[in-house]
Amino acid sequence: MSSSKSIQIPKSIKLLIGAGGIYSAFLYYGALQEEVFDYVAEDGSKFKYTWFLQALEALANVVLGAVGMYFTGGTKNLPQELFALSGATQVSAKAFTSLAMVYGVSFPVVTLAKSGKMVPVMIGSLLLGGASYTIREYLSVLAIIAGTVIVSLGKKSGAPSSPLGILFVVLSLACDGITGGVQNRLKAKSKALGVTPKPYDFMLWTNLYMAVTAAAVALFLGELQSGFAFCALNPAIFSQILKFAVCSAIGQSFIFYTIAEFDPLVCTTVTTTRKVFSVLLSIFMNGHQLSAQGWAGIGLASGGILSELFDKKDHGHKK
Repeated sequence: MSSSKSIQIPKSIKLLIGAGGIYSAFLYYGALQEEVFDYVAEDGSKFKYTWFLQALEALANVVLGAVGMYFTGGTKNLPQELFALSGATQVSAKAFTSLAMVYGVSFPVVTLAKSGKMVPVMIGSLLLGGASYTIREYLSVLAIIAGTVIVSLGKKSGAPSSPLGILFVVLSLACDGITGGVQNRLKAKSKALGVTPKPYDFMLWTNLYMAVTAAAVALFLGELQSGFAFCALNPAIFSQILKFAVCSAIGQSFIFYTIAEFDPLVCTTVTTTRKVFSVLLSIFMNGHQLSAQGWAGIGLASGGILSELFDKKDHGHKK
């Protein structure tokens, strides 16, 4: 009589799988995003169909989310209206980020600026929720903002970021702040309804509403037709866009795997440090020339990002 035991994968291997998947997918994702918006067609035109791009990216996430939900099971009676609002604000944040790149803000500057999305969350919480923050949190956010400004001013080459590009970064951060509030409401209402959304519930429903919102805006702006036409005339960029969308879906799947196997702090550590490496990878691979002032800004912003991460870690230990 023989007995068989299920193979237990060590935590260290699981962490390697999760972190490795997130790093691989999103580092490549960032590189592809930059290539898409740097692409120049033979007639000199550039890709600028951001809502069309977001619709394709969200659709890839819907497909993978549906597969994940099929195997893990879905949750019924979820507050769909809040998922819809969360999806709309999230896809708007991503589209505004892409539009910032279209209007001249470099990938490193956009990535560092997006790391400061705690700013709108802080403002909203202070004004509406009566929250309070530590000195370290204020200094961390200040370092990210100051470092981003210094990097933007410290570029040796390339056109300066346009005011419209900066405006889109601000709009993206504002949408991030709204999304945070909506997600808190979503969790509270789910708890009141006696349901707990699973990771793939979030992935499927959020991205479904993201895809619907992006497709509707793209249709209204005429980007669906013009986006497909641009890709038909430039097959090389369509290949990059497909890879970009697949990387997004795979990266999100690894994020949910990491959250399921560890606590959210571990996932935050991985995704936060990934942003720093994305910036450095972009600088070295795409020839962004920085002055000593620019490198000082990179160091200051990275320090702010890591300080924010350590602050979350301290809070996690206290809990």
